[in-house]
Amino acid sequence: MLDPKVLMTIKNLPLLAKTVIDGFMNGFNKSTVKGPGLEFSQYRSYQPGDDLRWLDWRMYARSDRYYIRESEIETSISVRFLIDASASMNHHDGTLTKIEYARFLAASLAYLANLQGDAVGLYVFKEGGLFSLASRPDPQHLQRLYHQLENLKPAGSFTQPVHYKELFAGTGRKELLVFITDMYQPEGEIMKLLDSLAALRHEIIVFQLMGQNELDFDFKGYSALEDLETGEVIQVGPQARQQYQQALQAHLENIRMQLLGKHIVHRMLSTAQPLDVALRDFLVQRNKG
Repeated sequence: MLDPKVLMTIKNLPLLAKTVIDGFMNGFNKSTVKGPGLEFSQYRSYQPGDDLRWLDWRMYARSDRYYIRESEIETSISVRFLIDASASMNHHDGTLTKIEYARFLAASLAYLANLQGDAVGLYVFKEGGLFSLASRPDPQHLQRLYHQLENLKPAGSFTQPVHYKELFAGTGRKELLVFITDMYQPEGEIMKLLDSLAALRHEIIVFQLMGQNELDFDFKGYSALEDLETGEVIQVGPQARQQYQQALQAHLENIRMQLLGKHIVHRMLSTAQPLDVALRDFLVQRNKG
């Protein structure tokens, strides 16, 4: 149930989010640790229905198994979801667009964060402005977040810089910013945003979405491609594939290195990829520190 093509058949976003997280949690390895010299008296195996705030992800990293800390409770945090709603997010691979994948991912992560007692908020970057829904922990607020996600309609170019530092300054509590974008930025506007956010010293994870057809340069025999944001059309010849893939790898590595230099976690996701990888990355980052 984590396959995005399967998720497209679920039209109710709250139900989709619950389905994704239930499937993710049921997939946990509940085996116990065995062997000489191992003592985990303060842990027990995860069981469905356990409070997710008690999961120990450091133990998972060491043992590849899932445990509940019985003597330690994590404090809740604020999780803000930042969504790129520029026109390039309308790119589709088959019947699935990047914005639909972003919607599925953000809804599932928000449901998971809410289960942990975290406050969740939504910020949509679109042409002409920035929509903001401040972070709150209550279930009714989560429904408002779902409503906004359901009505995302990408258009135009990415938001020009606004008062990012003031908007994302925070309240002194730990915050995790989850930015879902395809990193399409003709004028470096997304990196300007990330520069401002990195200066605030929040934990930041960037999920960069790409269609599998973009990664493979598989456009079903088309000889011309149109930029969804500028309308520019370029012709593609028989030699374009190799040149494109070389340029793409250099582009992705440049993004990775830039974000590494800002201490921002970067994950590149194909829209054909199940959501479980992103869910794991989110929980590891959420429990960091």
